[in-house]
Amino acid sequence: MKLRHSNIQKLDQDIHDVLIIGGGINGAVAAAALSGKGAKVALIEQRDFAGFTSQQSSNLAWGGIKYLESHEYGLVRKLCLSRNQLIENYPSRVKEIRFYSTIEQGFRFSPLFLWLGTWVYWLFGSGFTQTPRWLTRKAVNAEEPVIDTGNFCGGFEYSDAYLHDNDSRFVFQFVRSAMDRGCIAANYVASLGARFESGCWVTDARDVLTGTKLEIRSRVLINAAGPFVDDHNKLTGETTEHRHLFSKGIHLIVPRITRNHKILTFFADDGRLFFVIPMGVRTCIGTTDSRVDSPFTEVTDHDRKFVLDNINKRLNLAKPLTKTDIIAERCGVRPLVVKTGISGADAGDWLQMSRKHEIDVNRDKAHLSIFGGKLTDCINVGDEVAEIVSGLGIRLPHPEYKWYGEPHPSVREEYIHQARLMNLDGYTSPDSIESLSSRLWRRYDQQAFELLAEIREDPRQAEVLIKGTDYIRCEIRLARHQEMIIKLEDFLRRRSKIALVVRHEDIRHAEGLMEACEILFGDQAKEKYDEYFQELPQ
Repeated sequence: MKLRHSNIQKLDQDIHDVLIIGGGINGAVAAAALSGKGAKVALIEQRDFAGFTSQQSSNLAWGGIKYLESHEYGLVRKLCLSRNQLIENYPSRVKEIRFYSTIEQGFRFSPLFLWLGTWVYWLFGSGFTQTPRWLTRKAVNAEEPVIDTGNFCGGFEYSDAYLHDNDSRFVFQFVRSAMDRGCIAANYVASLGARFESGCWVTDARDVLTGTKLEIRSRVLINAAGPFVDDHNKLTGETTEHRHLFSKGIHLIVPRITRNHKILTFFADDGRLFFVIPMGVRTCIGTTDSRVDSPFTEVTDHDRKFVLDNINKRLNLAKPLTKTDIIAERCGVRPLVVKTGISGADAGDWLQMSRKHEIDVNRDKAHLSIFGGKLTDCINVGDEVAEIVSGLGIRLPHPEYKWYGEPHPSVREEYIHQARLMNLDGYTSPDSIESLSSRLWRRYDQQAFELLAEIREDPRQAEVLIKGTDYIRCEIRLARHQEMIIKLEDFLRRRSKIALVVRHEDIRHAEGLMEACEILFGDQAKEKYDEYFQELPQ
């Protein structure tokens, strides 16, 4: 809370080089890139960081194999290289994973043709991942007996990547990186529109929590408001070459379906790729793809039925999955980029529309609008924004600075050495699926040294605080000071993925949750607890 209060006080005290509207993935990487290269950056987000579209993804960093069908070879090549870059630079957060795909009789392509396509895909990725493999019915039955092979006509296995933690934490780590390099970022601050005066942008903003109004001045204004880019451009009077259409996608979180750490891939009844994604002790299944007119969406009974019917049809389960098996749901829109003036009816095959990004620039007013995009391509977005901003006359003192990636391997080696010396993994909860040393490094990288120091001083800090989760006491203390947690949902849904893997009622009654609230919110603990459980469905 103190960090946010301090940053809000700084927002209107000076003229920033750049103000970024939006704290999703596009805004987060723009802030990280520009701050790292030396610009004076501010960022505001009307909700929590990654509090809308960027928290509803499949948690995949993939090269877009489906775009081969629409012949977007340049996009596939670019996304594959972006995926490789993420795997290389975030070895603890983004990991290669095998996609285990089975094809049914009567599908529009033969499995052999699709298998050859996976080799093309592998080559587009410069052979960075493991090679594809052909699957026979016998192999599938032996390796993944949960798959129903009654209608099987062939299969294959290939590689892409996934985020080990949830997408919203991945986004926040870019925001945290930007703040470490001088960015003034604040969540729950809304832009009410901006005007260009005397060579400077003046943005009217409002603290959503207190109602306090601010005027934030910047030389460059970046609209990275995700699905609300068009809305914000209307507020500022900006006209652009591109605009957004929206596609709704949902995922259901259910108990673990298979212990094999692979993503099961099918083609759903509507012809769309359909995933069964491992999520620790849970499984994430989906997704749907339906046109919507508004970014505000919800999971319908029809959506649930579609996903459950498709999964039950293709798996050998002891009993079919039903609505009672659903632990949590994810629902969001994909902002799809089209030329201004093109309607949804004229946009072509909806299922084939890609997630490529576009950046429209008004050079006369130093205004950028970022359309589309996805997690996989985030580093490219950050680099492109920095190049454009530099071209608008903003001096970047450190243009060659590498603003992304985990700390140098030597830093991790020192961390692991210290962790071994104090037998950190001896504190790992028996219920955890990974060692404590590995988990703390992935979530906090260099800040994990602070946690080691706290545990050395007081071993109680290594105790799991919220029963049914793997979060230890000192993590909650660090989150209070470093992660700008304003509401309990910010912690349960975005800084962690507790709300995605633990049932709502189990969270409500979890031992230690109130103590965690007291650490996070002090005297407001009961208020924040009640706010969370009153706002969410019972």
